[in-house]
Amino acid sequence: MEKEKLQITNKRIPKKIEAEVLTALKYFPELKSTPIEFKFKEKLERSFMQAQPEFSTVFRRPKKRRYFIFISSSFNIEGEEFTIDTIPKDVLIGWIGHELGHIIDYLHRGSWNLILFGLKYIFIGKHIREAERAADVYAVNHGMGDYILKTKNFILNNTSLSETYKQRIKRLYLSPEDILQLTQELDPKS
Repeated sequence: MEKEKLQITNKRIPKKIEAEVLTALKYFPELKSTPIEFKFKEKLERSFMQAQPEFSTVFRRPKKRRYFIFISSSFNIEGEEFTIDTIPKDVLIGWIGHELGHIIDYLHRGSWNLILFGLKYIFIGKHIREAERAADVYAVNHGMGDYILKTKNFILNNTSLSETYKQRIKRLYLSPEDILQLTQELDPKS
């Protein structure tokens, strides 16, 4: 089913990734009025993308906050460099969808809960797993299962990535099997 055309009034999207962002946003109609800026950064620590609320808006009601999705210009994993230009479009859409899943999660949190969530993410390793899996679940539940699956398979089947990195991804995120199961639970005909 084709999603309806998205009207963008409160999103700032670099032209380079506009088509991919608009595709992902179509799966999240409840974010229509949520201000989100997609912004390239030279380097992010340990990730290719990162969603977070704009700090000055954390104490606003969730629907009144503004959010960033930071995207690394290039992403180096143990000597292998990836850029926006080298990642397949569907994989990029899946990655963006995962980050939008984080924003959906943030919308369900009050200010103090969001601050506590951020502190736990930074300081408690097992909390990272919960947060990343929750973002995957939100994205899959919004109909992005195929994209999330392509993203996971891109990482896990990339022969130039080390087993150490792949094991980290397996430990923190939903597995391809979990994604397929969730997708089938949502649409038993698939």
